[in-house]
Amino acid sequence: MLEELKQQVCEVNLQLVAAGLVIRTWGNASGLDRARGLVVIKPSGVPYEQMTPAQMVVVALESGKVLEGALNPSTDTPTHLVLYRAFPNIGAVIHTHSKFATMWAQAGRELPCFGTTHADLCYGPVPVTRPLTRQEIEADYEWHTGKVIVERFHLGRLDANQVPAVLLEGHAPFVWGATTAQALANAIALEVVAELALHTLALQPLAQPISQALLDKHFLRKHGTQAYYGQKT
Repeated sequence: MLEELKQQVCEVNLQLVAAGLVIRTWGNASGLDRARGLVVIKPSGVPYEQMTPAQMVVVALESGKVLEGALNPSTDTPTHLVLYRAFPNIGAVIHTHSKFATMWAQAGRELPCFGTTHADLCYGPVPVTRPLTRQEIEADYEWHTGKVIVERFHLGRLDANQVPAVLLEGHAPFVWGATTAQALANAIALEVVAELALHTLALQPLAQPISQALLDKHFLRKHGTQAYYGQKT
């Protein structure tokens, strides 16, 4: 079942390690077949050097029931499912504990758009969620993790298509994309802009976000309806 998607999801998980975004087993990536309502996600706690496509776990998008796989799915599976249900255009979700993005999450600070590198990724700052309550932590923690992310986007009137990442307060980042390849690219870019922002503030503590005009130009030329970056297909 979903052999091609299993291959893609396994490969993305391995590439997260190669890119230095995951240490030990602290990260996960999933992919969605929306037409069939099925999610493929990495197994929980399996060392990456031993990971194979056959070990990927298939779960139902709506119920979360495991439909195929001998291993337990990632413990973060409920979070992935909440995001897929809430954001209809995404096809892959990645969670890492990458160093610089996690610093911003632990500080409880949104990631400002200080430059065009950031604007190429995200239409404005990368938001940070509110802290989870004790009740949310103690009951259905991973489900509530997804819910506070969705809450942040709804309250902030943010578009998940234009803001493909979030910082979970006190925890670490989640990113997404239309495909597993796009989600991986976003995860790599997020770590770069998180590091750039930290050093920007070290050099200039009073640094301000770029202008709306420059943000519009760089984001929309890549992602807007009249985008002209890259080659026509």
